[in-house]
Amino acid sequence: MRILHTMIRRAQPADTEAIRSLIVQLDYDPPADLEEKIRLLSAHPDEALIVYELDAEVVAFLSLHFIPQIALPGDFARISYFAVKDSARSHGIGRQLETYITALARERNCDRIEVHCHSRRTDAHRFYEKQGYQESPKYFIKRVNNIGQ
Repeated sequence: MRILHTMIRRAQPADTEAIRSLIVQLDYDPPADLEEKIRLLSAHPDEALIVYELDAEVVAFLSLHFIPQIALPGDFARISYFAVKDSARSHGIGRQLETYITALARERNCDRIEVHCHSRRTDAHRFYEKQGYQESPKYFIKRVNNIGQ
């Protein structure tokens, strides 16, 4: 029986190509300056860019933002990107990452974690529901630039 070595850690610029392939898997076209974005997020005190390694290969990543609330005592966390490599799904990796970021949110005194998940991502909806997320209707956006459109 083969023993798998796993690790959850903060992303580094050296993870750029692995993160790029996971972003593509989400149907996005990663920006040319992705490595610089990883550097910026990694250095920001209100960001947590996390990767999951399986036998020294990055097979998942999650981008989490901590946002202060002015009217309530706790802050909140928001997942902006979360992807597990197709070939690594259904092995508990997403659940482990979600558990990890829940602990980070508690440490930061967050009262909730939010995630926007496109209506076409029904598998992701089932995953989030299994993790205890509830749908919260109404999400509005206003485009201010046509970057990447």
